Amino acid sequence: MPGTVLLLAASPTGKSCLVDAASVLPILAAVAPDVLSGTDTANVVELADPLEPQAVLTRLRAAATAPGPLTVFLTGQLQLDRRQRLPHLALARTTPATVRYTGFPWHWIREELRLRAPGSTTVVVDLHTDAETWQHLATQPLTVGPGALLYGRVAPPPPRRAVASPTYMKSVATILRSGHRPPLAQLHQQALTRASGEDPEAARRDIIVLAVDPTQPPQHTQPAQPPMRPVPGFQPAPPPVPVPVPVPVSLPASVPAPASPVVPPTPPPPSDPHAEITAAVESGRHAEAAELAGRQEREALRTHGPGADEVVHWMEVRADLAMFAEDAELSCRIWLAVADVRLAAGQDPGAPGVEAAVDRAHHQWGRIGDSARARELGPALADLRLRVPGRRQGALDDVQRHLSRLQAQV
Repeated sequence: MPGTVLLLAASPTGKSCLVDAASVLPILAAVAPDVLSGTDTANVVELADPLEPQAVLTRLRAAATAPGPLTVFLTGQLQLDRRQRLPHLALARTTPATVRYTGFPWHWIREELRLRAPGSTTVVVDLHTDAETWQHLATQPLTVGPGALLYGRVAPPPPRRAVASPTYMKSVATILRSGHRPPLAQLHQQALTRASGEDPEAARRDIIVLAVDPTQPPQHTQPAQPPMRPVPGFQPAPPPVPVPVPVPVSLPASVPAPASPVVPPTPPPPSDPHAEITAAVESGRHAEAAELAGRQEREALRTHGPGADEVVHWMEVRADLAMFAEDAELSCRIWLAVADVRLAAGQDPGAPGVEAAVDRAHHQWGRIGDSARARELGPALADLRLRVPGRRQGALDDVQRHLSRLQAQV
């Protein structure tokens, strides 16, 4: 099965720029697609210095819904929005004052990758931060979803009035240009070592090393250089406890040897409903995927009660599945319900989960082909937009204009 590769380099223009992110793209683009993805063939999508968060979201969503393995090479800088203190990938128009509206929220990456099969997604990053974001990441490490592999580094701000070079990602690209793709953990270590040799000044500063592989037991390894600070939450494996070696003892002939203990069979590992749903979607069995998700939602409702996080999660899964099945009306209805449940639970209208639900309801509403069904859902969406304006300026006006056009068709 062919793979998908997304090459994303983003950084602000002007004084806010901390890293020359786009300089890595020519080197990555020179690597053969199959080497970038680790598959026989691959589709490569390149996004250089994007202007709008929605443009990034569209490309990421298309890559995340493509069948087969997905590899994302992401280079850029992170900044916190001043209201919610959430990390964003700074885009071309981002400034410290406008990051909430012009940056790409990092949690959108987790949202888009959460339905992918465990182990099928790899994210390789080379990120720089400002001082405020660097302190934030010391206690709130980056994640990209429960089943995705994450490798790379996060570096503190460069010296004042300096623009850093993405030496880690350039090292990754240079190694891959040889035509050989070593195992990801090995590639990661080689790139760290090579980057420290090419930029001795940067090597003397601490960096956060990202090496998250959900398919492997947690471990902590690092090369001799550069000095690094491990990701918070990762601890070295404890030393093995010595196991006493049994000493054979001869038994008298009159004493029967003890019978071998009966070892009960090992129960099979529990199945992963997310993996089953993903497999169903990839093979076009959308009704089966929806039934699996509905079953999980009903079980979560019985176990945890209405409004619980587990219930909301499976509602969101069903909304995504309706989108994959091209049922925009059903997807819109479920996202509207998700937003209502979150708000009823006391979540702030600016909370990421609430905003994401309303944004996605809005997007799916615009794709409904049946005018009567769209007219039916329009007032509910407009009411939500009054309470949850979101990050896109003019979102409520867009709903009202589209609803007026629909009503004029009656």
